[in-house]
Amino acid sequence: MLYGNVSAPRIDWTPPYAIAHRAECELPLLDGRLDKPFWERGTWIEDFFAIDAGRDAPRPNKRTRVKLRWDDRYLYIGAWLEENEIWAYVTDKNQPVYLDNAIEFFFVSDPALHHYIEFEINAKNVVWDLFLSKAYRDAEPSSSGALFAWDMSDAMSAVWIEGELNNPAAAAQKNRFWSAEFKIPWYALQCTDPGKSYPDHYGPQPGDIWRANFMRVAYRTETRGSRYEKARKAGSGELCPPSYWTWAPTGHVNIHIPEMWGYVLFADRTDAVFAMPPDTEVRTRLYRLYYAERAYGAKHGHYTDSVKELGAESGTAPGGLGAAPGAAADGDLALGEPKIYVTPNLFEIVLRGASGEWHIRQDAYLWKTDGV
Repeated sequence: MLYGNVSAPRIDWTPPYAIAHRAECELPLLDGRLDKPFWERGTWIEDFFAIDAGRDAPRPNKRTRVKLRWDDRYLYIGAWLEENEIWAYVTDKNQPVYLDNAIEFFFVSDPALHHYIEFEINAKNVVWDLFLSKAYRDAEPSSSGALFAWDMSDAMSAVWIEGELNNPAAAAQKNRFWSAEFKIPWYALQCTDPGKSYPDHYGPQPGDIWRANFMRVAYRTETRGSRYEKARKAGSGELCPPSYWTWAPTGHVNIHIPEMWGYVLFADRTDAVFAMPPDTEVRTRLYRLYYAERAYGAKHGHYTDSVKELGAESGTAPGGLGAAPGAAADGDLALGEPKIYVTPNLFEIVLRGASGEWHIRQDAYLWKTDGV
């Protein structure tokens, strides 16, 4: 059985980056407030956009900011959400917090961009966390790929509300924002890279780069007596869908496209400078080929080993679709013509880069070998 069609993002494939600075001391108290000295160092991530738009689109009308810090034991996250309608009605841990206004976090250290974690929080400090072996689009038909029973062991969180929770009367004058803090031990995140182990005293090394994204879920509301209610469409009475504002837009109303997530550099120097990982453009081209192959298979009932046919399917010239950086439009073999291997149900695409040969398969699993 072939994997289904997936639509390639129709926005710029240049994700943003951020630097997580090492903390000088452990965060002593979690109360959700971000005006303490601990959060003074480092740069806020504060450019959020509609998830399906590019980063040149207009910004949402409410600001969102995130800051990351770290030490050998913990990852620290601070999030600040401008909001005059502060509400939360989900009260139990590991219930779908996204049914409230919430902010969600996604992290993956696995270079294959499989094995990632998701957790989210609402203004009542209710957290939902889960582990995904791969993105939903790439899961086998019999499984979603998500482990909902997974628990982010010993993670701590707190929320501060500048205003009043669940009180529409406070929306106009009193409510300003709500903010959240997380303190997460590294061993709670070790499943993000099956090839590494993070004991409780060990985190990333300076210079390590992870992929991450942050998404705010924002509903339109109406006031019913003393309660916020989600707005409904006139006529049909259906609930209005929420807005999704994210640091790294994915080009679809779907956050689970990890190759579009941003980069996070873990740094222990104030003058640290971010540089893209080696062969970034080669890997991007492999993802484009992956999308073209999945679309071809869904249309024709089989995969193809022809770059030309994939280019015709995607409307992209073969050289532009699969050639390595600098390759001629006819796919100069000396510069890395893609190699494609197919079976009735599977495919693997190989493209040579400066650091070795990169491979991608039908479930978007990406890996590197030394090549020949």
